[in-house]
Amino acid sequence: MLVLQALYEADAVGHDAQLALNRLLDEAGLSEENVGFARDLVQGVVSHKSEIDKHVGNFAPAWPVSQIPVIDRNILRLAIFEILIDNRTPVKVGINEAIELAKAFGSDSSPKFINGVLGSVSALASR
Repeated sequence: MLVLQALYEADAVGHDAQLALNRLLDEAGLSEENVGFARDLVQGVVSHKSEIDKHVGNFAPAWPVSQIPVIDRNILRLAIFEILIDNRTPVKVGINEAIELAKAFGSDSSPKFINGVLGSVSALASR
């Protein structure tokens, strides 16, 4: 959740994602392993943002990436990074985590939208 918060903050108000994450981590009291994992995720999403956004555009062609709600856009970015690029998280786990984040933080339609896009992404991941 801290990773999503940092990505959301960076996208919504233009703050540096790593600095936002550092601030959130200072308050969280996570293990070094979890801190490292969170840093890797934020850095990975930021580093691959253009590539990830192309995937979002391909799998949600009716929605320009800039018009997708900020929370949904960043849930998708995080999940697509985990599923297609990082490969440390099993595809089904990544999708389920994204849907749970969408239920908790998105609109009523977010879980269905996220599931639909990531269902298409999972087909690409299984190739």
